[in-house]
Amino acid sequence: MRRRFVPIVLLAVGCLALAAAAVHAEPNETIRAADEVLHEIMAIPARQIPGALLSEAQAVAIIPDVLKIGFVAGVRRGHGVVLVRDERGQWGLPQFVTLTGGSVGWQAGVQGTDVVLVFMTKKSVEGLARGKFTIGADASAAAGPVGRNAAAATDFKLKAEILSYSRSRGLFVGFALDGSAIEADNNAQMAYYGTPPGQPPARVPEPAVTLLQDVVNLTPAVPAVGNPAPTPAAAAANQGPTLAAPRDRLSTLRELSRKDAAQLYSLIDEPWRRYLAVPKEVLDGGSAVPLESLQASVSQFERVMGDPKYDALTTRPEFQATHEALSEYARELTTAPREQLSLPSPPAR
Repeated sequence: MRRRFVPIVLLAVGCLALAAAAVHAEPNETIRAADEVLHEIMAIPARQIPGALLSEAQAVAIIPDVLKIGFVAGVRRGHGVVLVRDERGQWGLPQFVTLTGGSVGWQAGVQGTDVVLVFMTKKSVEGLARGKFTIGADASAAAGPVGRNAAAATDFKLKAEILSYSRSRGLFVGFALDGSAIEADNNAQMAYYGTPPGQPPARVPEPAVTLLQDVVNLTPAVPAVGNPAPTPAAAAANQGPTLAAPRDRLSTLRELSRKDAAQLYSLIDEPWRRYLAVPKEVLDGGSAVPLESLQASVSQFERVMGDPKYDALTTRPEFQATHEALSEYARELTTAPREQLSLPSPPAR
């Protein structure tokens, strides 16, 4: 019995060490990863956070690759950022936070999950300002709706203080995080900006400015009476260099298609990988992706979807996410302006 117990203890210790390592990400990489998650969750209209939510949100937390380790007692640990609005409705610079949670019961495995939290009330933001609070205890939370019209079909705004989303197998979906604690990472904050929390930053690295700009760009402007809509210039005032241009949507969709296809291919055998092959340009990230190749890939997915005997495959989130990403990529290429040749004037008649 003792011989069996020792490996179990070692495995548990290793799991806890791995969970602790999740919060020691390099700050610039944390912010870049958060920006990538933000764009990917908004890239597919049917799966995005409704614009009406972002226009009324008081804060948004983005925590990439939250590590969930299951071994008797599960451990959830991640490092990310939160952006908070001030009294004028302007978004502030990203602030570093950690997320920690747990669950009891026999579990096994390690899983990384991207998490987005939308804070809908001033009370929930006050919990952030205190430095640490627990979701579900200090602020009510609910799985967030997705899609452009989801906000109009629910009464979530009357109830939930925090709306939560996650992606672990391609699709962003609403989910529950009750019992998880969010805590300010003051050490990372001071190391990154050069001043303690609550003081103007001594420096503002470019990734922080880019993320701020992208949050502003993705937030529909719905000004209240006497309260001007947030603008990129106002949000960045006295906070750093000129804001960067918004991220290229085609690049986001290509990367999203590549990631989702990789998850799908891990589930299927070689004949199915060939049948559901995405264009090689999507995978290698080199030359431009031909529209005709994308449309052919989408057609193969839709052919499978029309046959009930393949439901075990087509109902998988990995399949659905890959199909949606490729379809959206093809639609974007269809509407994108075609490149024109730059030529001298034609010959005289």
